[in-house]
Amino acid sequence: MSIIPGRETPPAPKARKLKDFGEGSGTVRTATMVLSLLGGILVWWFLSLLPGVGSILAGPQDIIRRALPELLNDGATGEFEAYLLIKHIYWSFRRVLGGWAIAFLCAIPTAFLMGWYRTFRNIVDPWIQFFRTIPPIALIPMVILLMGTGEKAKITVIFITSFLVMTVTVYQGVRNIDMTLVKAAYTFGASDLSIFAQVVIPYSFPFILTAARLGVSTALTTLIAAEMTGTFYGLGSMIQTAQIYFRMDKVLLGIICIGAIGFVLDRLLLLAEKRFTRWK
Repeated sequence: MSIIPGRETPPAPKARKLKDFGEGSGTVRTATMVLSLLGGILVWWFLSLLPGVGSILAGPQDIIRRALPELLNDGATGEFEAYLLIKHIYWSFRRVLGGWAIAFLCAIPTAFLMGWYRTFRNIVDPWIQFFRTIPPIALIPMVILLMGTGEKAKITVIFITSFLVMTVTVYQGVRNIDMTLVKAAYTFGASDLSIFAQVVIPYSFPFILTAARLGVSTALTTLIAAEMTGTFYGLGSMIQTAQIYFRMDKVLLGIICIGAIGFVLDRLLLLAEKRFTRWK
């Protein structure tokens, strides 16, 4: 009621519930992901049965009945001898992991030096920004001429793209350090080495793990381009060969394998991020 006659007091606004940005229950999250996966497979299966679409989009039944038996059998005796799919996965995983690991080890010191020393940043940053805009496939002719068509060429292509992405990500972490912490350390007489070890590295550690995840995804997206340098084994090679013979079931199987590898590696890095950044 209003204390002034003839004028009513507007109702008090309802308190808004604070949005929960947490991950929620682990059981609910897992169940939702499983249902989402099953729903996607059902939609995929339904689309593959549509007239006209099924001739282009192979369904899960085509992969199970045709692609998997051909890639797991030797094609002659029907026995599990060749394991061709396993060889494709092994060589692709080896190339991705090798290029990513070398890039990770090189990106961290490069990003720290860029963030800590202005002169070094002014020298290196233009080149990183320049090469970051170049598609990986454009580097293949030059890499082949310099290194041939062996494993070094494939790992080099993956290394270049992963290195650029991870360097930029870690560098942003170094540049976004709270300068209050640095000034406080200087006030207490800390040396540059102490500040770097006790302030810069711990503050940038979440960005390092994020860079590792981005580097893995970049390495996998570069895999097909890297295997265009010439190879018999590899998921990228399998996809290119299947495309020539219009074997869309094998193309989709290769895509699924690449996505599965990326998902597993990303989950492992995400667990490491949660484990080592609990202080955030």
